Amino acid sequence: MGADNPLTSPGDFVVGCNYWASHAGAAMWRDWQPEVVARDLERLAKVGLQVLRVFPLWPDFQPLTQLGTGFGPVEFRHDEEALPDDDAGRAGVSAIALQRFRVLADLAAQHGLHLIVGLITGWMSGRLFTPPAFVGRNALTDPLVLMWQTRFVRYFVRCFRDHPAILAWDLGNECNCMGPATREQAWAWTSAITNAIRVEDSTRPIVSGMHSLSPAPTGTWRIQDQGELTDVLTTHPYPYFTPYCDQDPVNTMRTILHATAESRLYADIGGKPCLVEEIGTLGPMVADERTAADFIRAALFSSWAHDCHGLLWWCAFDFGHLSQAPYDWDAYERELGLFRADGTPRPVLDELSQFVQLLSELPIRKLPPRRIDGVCILSEGQDQWAVAYSTFVLAKQAGFDIRFQYADQPIQDAALYLLPSVSGGRILYRRRWLELLERVRAGATLYVSHEDGMLSPFTAPFGVEVLTRARRDGAASIRFDGVAGHPLFTTRAPIDLRLKPARADVTVLGRTEDGNPAFIHTPYGRGALYFLSAPIERELTHTAGSFHLPNAPACWQVYRHIAQPVLASRIATKHHPHVGLTEHTLEDNRRALVVINYSPHPISTRLSLADGWRISEVWRGALAGLRAAEIDIHLPANEACILVASPSATRHPSPDRT
Repeated sequence: MGADNPLTSPGDFVVGCNYWASHAGAAMWRDWQPEVVARDLERLAKVGLQVLRVFPLWPDFQPLTQLGTGFGPVEFRHDEEALPDDDAGRAGVSAIALQRFRVLADLAAQHGLHLIVGLITGWMSGRLFTPPAFVGRNALTDPLVLMWQTRFVRYFVRCFRDHPAILAWDLGNECNCMGPATREQAWAWTSAITNAIRVEDSTRPIVSGMHSLSPAPTGTWRIQDQGELTDVLTTHPYPYFTPYCDQDPVNTMRTILHATAESRLYADIGGKPCLVEEIGTLGPMVADERTAADFIRAALFSSWAHDCHGLLWWCAFDFGHLSQAPYDWDAYERELGLFRADGTPRPVLDELSQFVQLLSELPIRKLPPRRIDGVCILSEGQDQWAVAYSTFVLAKQAGFDIRFQYADQPIQDAALYLLPSVSGGRILYRRRWLELLERVRAGATLYVSHEDGMLSPFTAPFGVEVLTRARRDGAASIRFDGVAGHPLFTTRAPIDLRLKPARADVTVLGRTEDGNPAFIHTPYGRGALYFLSAPIERELTHTAGSFHLPNAPACWQVYRHIAQPVLASRIATKHHPHVGLTEHTLEDNRRALVVINYSPHPISTRLSLADGWRISEVWRGALAGLRAAEIDIHLPANEACILVASPSATRHPSPDRT
């Protein structure tokens, strides 16, 4: 598949689910019923799903026991059976399990389904599964275990590398949950498994399969390390498990953007494509079935518009009828399926199917990259995910698009830089900070918000003096009189900086209730600097309802203010904070506009087009009204429309497509 593999080819997008057999869940390889598997795959293919992520459960495929005496081990066997003197025996692999997997792969190929194979499946749905020989050993750091894992991976990949159903090799399911490790041990384990795969198959991408990665140098499983060693990064964006994501209803803006924001964070910082590899609502205690369908519809459009390469639902079938662990242990493992326990489909399945159908009918095969307006620089000393998450949502509300980078990476070219909620004394290396200021001097805009950070130099470029610094007892209210709409909001800024403008060209745009400058603008060369003495990004992340409730603070208006130069250069601008808009350059200098309602309520709003541009086609949705430079659109709840803008367009929009 090579360069045309949809997991690595920009603009490609696949839709599918994670799969365990409907009758047995993770016990499917021991309780093997090929007729059930055949029926399962036929049903999944019939509704248009393209990709299944499947799992050769480690103890079923390498069922090793270690026999010995009171003085030490003697040999490895399969239960009491000696390992055969062939390649399978030397790898400790069960020939029966391999034959069963081949049946699965053949059935997938027969139905036009592609497989992402999680090779080391030792962690699954909250339970650790290990071969009997390795019980009590660390599955990530024990050299004996790693030796046998490597043997298994090489043999398994060698057996199936020519199979047409295999789309990619996944390291395994959330292998970072299989045991404790240092960063160096995590890197070494990942390197060993990826190298074992590549020795046998260099044609298919290697998928990380991990979740909850960190960009920080103190992190064990780092985004940058997985990006270095694998070809495709992955997110498993369940609000229930991901910090700060279980704040709002699943069909509201912050929760819908979780998958997009986290996947872009991984892809941007890791330098590799990122796949939404698992996603779901975890059953009826989180949302009813219609709400879950609305959620996934908006998440599909959002992931597609931001080049997340695909979305796989967890899981294909319900497992509430099973008595074994982990289904006996955890309630959120029982009612997750696209199909209910009685075999009837849930509304989520219809949304996945309709999205596949929509993509097949579009006049383009791949969606070109979206326009990027700014760079968010994440730094040491802060909670990077908390800050990144809110920054992404605020930018989306304000109407511009960002990419991420980490503070120790080379500064990327951009017209707008955001350094949000800085904390600590090692925010940026001196050389990076001076480089960033030089980019501003050359014409860029830099926004900095402050939690508890130290910047140097600060007074000279920003033109303000810090008279005193103190811990704040309580919250601070800031009135942004210099920002359109004059928003007022209260934030738990931990540090009270008493600021004094030191130059005449400093403009105070916002003050605390006692008159202290809190938001300032300073010209710097041909660019501009903004400083906000409150960590609104970190604060919003920790506050429920801060993005969707009617009384939520309009912090996005601050972002819209600082982004005016880049907003003015876009083909289209939007005016509603719960509507997202991405621009994609097509042939003949046309632009595809993907407009998404991230709200559970219908929205009627307006898009403004730059001079000389007109809407020439409607690929999805409906226009409520069309004028020379403005378009009225109506977006049903959690819906999207796809428009095409052309320079000096003269023909009327094509008929609505829904």
